Amino acid sequence: MSDRPSPLADPHLLFDPAAGRRDIVILGSTGSIGTQAIDLALRNPDRFRVTALSAAGGRVALLAEQARLLRVRTVAVAREDVVPALKEALDSEYGPGEPLPEILAGPEAATELAASECHTVLNGITGSIGLAPTLAALKAGRTLALANKESLIVGGPLVKALAKPGQIIPVDSEHAALFQALAAGTRAEVRKLVVTASGGPFRGRTRAELASVTVQDALAHPTWAMGPVITVNSATLVNKGLEVIEAHLLYDIPFERIEVVVHPQSYVHSMVEFTDGSTLAQATPPDMRGPIAIGLGWPQRVPDASTAFDWTKASTWEFFPLDTEAFPAVGLARHVGALGGTAPAVFNAANEECVEAFLAGRLPFTAIMDTVSAVVDEHGTPAGGTSLTVADVLEAETWARARAQETAARAAVEARA
Repeated sequence: MSDRPSPLADPHLLFDPAAGRRDIVILGSTGSIGTQAIDLALRNPDRFRVTALSAAGGRVALLAEQARLLRVRTVAVAREDVVPALKEALDSEYGPGEPLPEILAGPEAATELAASECHTVLNGITGSIGLAPTLAALKAGRTLALANKESLIVGGPLVKALAKPGQIIPVDSEHAALFQALAAGTRAEVRKLVVTASGGPFRGRTRAELASVTVQDALAHPTWAMGPVITVNSATLVNKGLEVIEAHLLYDIPFERIEVVVHPQSYVHSMVEFTDGSTLAQATPPDMRGPIAIGLGWPQRVPDASTAFDWTKASTWEFFPLDTEAFPAVGLARHVGALGGTAPAVFNAANEECVEAFLAGRLPFTAIMDTVSAVVDEHGTPAGGTSLTVADVLEAETWARARAQETAARAAVEARA
């Protein structure tokens, strides 16, 4: 562990430069994180004013409704072909004579919004396409509420080079928990980080039992309601592997001092063990509004952002070791995280392609990690190192996606044989 403070999220280094209501830009507004952030903003109009929204473009009616409710200045969609439908939806939502928001469209629209005038950018985009908006927000000096873990995973050195102390606030439930628990001591007093995992819908199953699971099975998460990609990543535990890499990058803690423990109830979101033997856990019922509120409001807390426990009722909290044989994703993530350079980008891109193939019914569940592992092995020594560039990341991702598609196609044929 470095003696210097992390250039990223450190509760001891944060300050609040804004007085009164904060202007917020929400990227990925029609997704799970985005819709919950909007609910939080609508319930706290004295604290937050949402000025702009971006979305991929698949739910233009919802985007138009959000724009009207929040009276935003700008809406952005990644798909230019949906602009006519978006304009029609906005016309239907707004009354006669009401000024409509500006529309931005195209692959760079979210990146442009990320650099726009505001206090905080909430990056709730799913996937590594969130890297460019993350870099744009940091370069523009915005506070970044980061739910898009992939941008930190694939562009770690790039993100860390731009981020100023206290500029990134993590929105993942696990990293928001670590962030809060770390405030109880100095960095030198931290012995280890303990990241909790629900275990997903397949906790307790062997690898052989996972061979025949269906898409419907994988999407039936026992405690969290999320989008399909994140839900499948939770079923394979790739999501937890990404979170281990993210914790390493956010807090400068070596991989060997970051543990994963299975906690089926999802009440304890993560823990920090200190050198005196004390362990601090952050706990709430499963609800992403709490971490989102930390991301948008820190260092102030938002009252009643999420529900609290009823301590008058009995409950049982369980913890189990991770089954690394049935779920090898965390170990593979540690490996690529330690390699650094373009290795995490290859891991993430290959996984995104395999998850898409699984959701489309083209790849068996267990072949997801088999394929990702094969692509990572073929990639070998990563490019970039500490001198990683955006071009390195994009080139590695393009290669990994092509190789994952080819490898997954072979695996699908073999599975049918």
